[in-house]
Amino acid sequence: MSHAAPSGAAEKVQHRGLITFVIMAATIMQVLDTTIANVALPSMTGDLGASQDTITWVLTSYIVAAAIMTPVTGWLSDTYGRKEVFVACIVGFVAASMLCGLAWSITAMVGFRLLQGVFGAAIVPLSQTILLDINPPEKFGQAMALWGAGIMVGPIIGPTLGGWLTENYNWRYVFFINLPIGIIAALGSAAFLPETVRRVRNFDFFGFAMLSLGVGALQLLLDRGAGNDWFNSVETWVELGLMITGFWVFVVHILTSKQPFIDPHIFTDRNFVTGTLFGFVIGLVLFSALALLPPMLSVVFGYPETTTGLVMGPRGIGTMISMLTVGRLVQKVDARYLVIVGLLLTSASFYTMSGFTPQMDSMPVIVSGIVQGLGMGLVFVPLSTVAFSTIAARFRGDATSLFTLVRNIGSSIGISVVSVVLTRNVQVNHAEMSVALNPYNPVLQGFSPAAAAGNPLLLKELDGLVNLQALMVSYVDDFKMMMIVTLCAIPLAVMLRKPKVKLSAVAAASALE
Repeated sequence: MSHAAPSGAAEKVQHRGLITFVIMAATIMQVLDTTIANVALPSMTGDLGASQDTITWVLTSYIVAAAIMTPVTGWLSDTYGRKEVFVACIVGFVAASMLCGLAWSITAMVGFRLLQGVFGAAIVPLSQTILLDINPPEKFGQAMALWGAGIMVGPIIGPTLGGWLTENYNWRYVFFINLPIGIIAALGSAAFLPETVRRVRNFDFFGFAMLSLGVGALQLLLDRGAGNDWFNSVETWVELGLMITGFWVFVVHILTSKQPFIDPHIFTDRNFVTGTLFGFVIGLVLFSALALLPPMLSVVFGYPETTTGLVMGPRGIGTMISMLTVGRLVQKVDARYLVIVGLLLTSASFYTMSGFTPQMDSMPVIVSGIVQGLGMGLVFVPLSTVAFSTIAARFRGDATSLFTLVRNIGSSIGISVVSVVLTRNVQVNHAEMSVALNPYNPVLQGFSPAAAAGNPLLLKELDGLVNLQALMVSYVDDFKMMMIVTLCAIPLAVMLRKPKVKLSAVAAASALE
């Protein structure tokens, strides 16, 4: 069994600032790519000769490949070294990005996006692991604040940056932009990252295959479910069956195998398990809100893409301020209290969003976004700090990959759920509102006698207004639902144990063994 180095080893790391810079450059590059390509899909459709059904595979292929490869991060870094794997992933990701920008057909694009997902999967969990490795325990909070800022701000600015590049240049620059960032990150990582001790670990191919089957089937189900009319489709039922089979066999396997793909002892750490559950909730709430706001601002309020980006921008500013502040607070204030305050602020923002109307200006959107950004920052940093404060160092690679995987699954589930609820509620709300549009309604007769008399043009105009109101009410219903989910997550904070952040070198070494 390998032992962790004492905290003094982390304090002796040279070029910590430069390492942090290149690590965060690679992280932001990868996180941006999860959302930056979304706004470029309409332009890609015509250039690549794709249909509306096939163009979605540009997103699906990346998500599925990244989800399958994320759990193997721990084994790769232990076997080949964190530095070597991290640099290789950056180089592979940049090369795949360039190929995506040069794609000549939808088939080529999907293949290159698969490669992007394969190489990009390990970047985020490895960046978190490396930041934990190079910092002593008392600085975990500040390290996780910086890491969390990149993770959470990236998806916010991604659509805005993607829209600007597509409008002013070409959709291909959405991928080409990774080249300068990737070169800096790869060269800096190769030059400054410290070497790590490698551990010989047998690769549990069967366990990896079963987990990949479950994760891949789940991602396909969530990503393609809406287009397949969910459980009215045979494909959805097949994916559900494969998902249940994969996860069930994987759980049984790791509990009974002598050398499982993931050591089940990792789940005996209560802080890690609770923190991972919280990560699921963050993915569920944060990315669902990010998925709902751009189409709402575009369709209901008629904002162009640039204005939508400017209105949503302050959310990222709130997140940055919160994370950089809480990085220091977490050393002095009980992390559980910070998490609870953050969840309450997030709930308050959703409560404000549940009062949105088509007649309002952009200020309520900006204010609620700032409050939500502040709240999410207060949750994410203490959560990341506490989740990894008591985990054994030998489990750190597997732990960060699981943490990232569960957060990504939460975001996929959240986006699918709010999309389904939105679609269903639009139909229900439209049906309920349309009942009042009949020639016998005295309100309609007073408002528009011509419409009450059956004028087709006026009836069509009224139907458009009803559609708009039904859509707005449906968005409000989604925001209320997310507020309830956030409030229900508060009791989880009680399950966290207060970590002893300020450890001596000897205590830190023994705690992390």
